[in-house]
Amino acid sequence: MTKILSPEELEAELRAIGAERYHDKHPFHKLLHGGKLNKGQVQAWALNRYCYQSAVPRKDAALMSRCYDRELRQEWAHRITDHDGAPGEEGGIERWLALTTGLGLDEDYVKSMKGALPATRFAVEAYVNFVREKSMVEAVASSLTELFAPKIHEERISGMLEHYDFIDDSVMQYFRRRLTQAPRDAGFALEYVKQHARTPEAQAGVLDALRFKTNVLWVQLDALYLAYYDPGMIPPGAFVPAEQDG
Repeated sequence: MTKILSPEELEAELRAIGAERYHDKHPFHKLLHGGKLNKGQVQAWALNRYCYQSAVPRKDAALMSRCYDRELRQEWAHRITDHDGAPGEEGGIERWLALTTGLGLDEDYVKSMKGALPATRFAVEAYVNFVREKSMVEAVASSLTELFAPKIHEERISGMLEHYDFIDDSVMQYFRRRLTQAPRDAGFALEYVKQHARTPEAQAGVLDALRFKTNVLWVQLDALYLAYYDPGMIPPGAFVPAEQDG
């Protein structure tokens, strides 16, 4: 990039990346939301996604640990408690574990992440390292997949409740809470990026940061598709659905 985009042009470019690359377009998600997976395949998705959910507060703590902007730290801090919870207050990780338990998975096994796919673990840690190592505006920009999250959460709630008799509303609370949390967080991050990415280099960096994050989400679904759908190549040590669910 050699031209400085206006804030409005930068936002339009960011939204175009989501329109092209967000993982709601992945074939595995279409199978999940359309009721085309069996219980074991849904279990595999939830178990692997736990790796990502549990890494989010670590990612946010990494960002805050090197942030000299007090106002940014004040705004960002609630993201950690949103996921980790607080004394007497349930967080997103607990709500995700309610989903995996409701699907019949052992909580300690899920939390150990021993059954997660190698690609999942690599992608998640790549995201944490990206936020730890890149510029602050790039680190913030990598969170902007939240701009597109409410739509996928709505589709997930309606699709999974409609199509799977082993899913009920009690285990869908993670997604319901994110319907309000994600827009709030995305709105702040978007304004921060528009205000602080004011050179062609910085703007190119934030666009690449969002592309990177969409890749992090996409590759996790690639791995699930290959391992649990087609051709069904489950790597050694990864979760193997019970025969009755396969």
